Amino acid sequence: MMIPTVTLHNGVRMPILGLGVWKVTEKEQLKNAIKAALDAGYRAIDTAAVYGNETEVGEAIRESGVPREELFITTKVWNSDQGYETTLAAFEVSLQKLGLDYVDLYLVHWPVKGKYVDTYRALEKLYEDGRVRAIGVSNFHIHHLEDVMTNAKVKPMVNQIELHPKLAQTEIRAFCREHGIAVEAWSPLMQGGEIFENEVIAQLAEKYGKTPAQIVLRWDVQSGIITIPKSVTPERILENSQIFDFMISDQDMKRIDALNENKRVGTNPEKYDTME
Repeated sequence: MMIPTVTLHNGVRMPILGLGVWKVTEKEQLKNAIKAALDAGYRAIDTAAVYGNETEVGEAIRESGVPREELFITTKVWNSDQGYETTLAAFEVSLQKLGLDYVDLYLVHWPVKGKYVDTYRALEKLYEDGRVRAIGVSNFHIHHLEDVMTNAKVKPMVNQIELHPKLAQTEIRAFCREHGIAVEAWSPLMQGGEIFENEVIAQLAEKYGKTPAQIVLRWDVQSGIITIPKSVTPERILENSQIFDFMISDQDMKRIDALNENKRVGTNPEKYDTME
């Protein structure tokens, strides 16, 4: 199965569905998850320096035998490494751990106050030097994006944010659409599958003969949102990819849109300006 792609504003094509590996540090479990994902047709893997598993991600993709040019690997610079020179150094460490010559997408993990503009400048340098195919940010509000864009030569290609039916992020999505920045959802299924208990999602799962997770992930891709559900269960990883053989009607899409409560499962980026 071929997973559709989104074309970023620099022409790079990014799969609309990928595997998130946050908090997966048990080596064999992680490798099995990545192998299951690649077998199911996934080509995008999303990691970060702070996840502590870049080495294992690199090993898993090398062992898979999938050609490097078919893969789309994302990693992120952590808060304590933010700043211009420190970001460049952190990138070298990530690249070495991953065992790669380049990264497909490199992101500023959080908008650390007084640091993120310089951090992004380092990403621009890596991009200009051909070390990364695309650059972007994560957990940025509109004012953070404006701040970066005022000082940047290269506009971010992606903003990865917490996004699910209870936190629809409509203002940020509209801003990103207007500026040609792709939006990527982390925790698309909330945590602990909280969204599965929702009555509307459960009704739609029954109506379309799909699981609640498939309904939510289909809502993402139909909304033009790149999505990276995390799972270590091979059956779930496969199930999460089986969302390209049906369409949710406009009316039902609106029912899901209406679930928004601006409810976060993660930290509000406004409160995340410390050097943790």
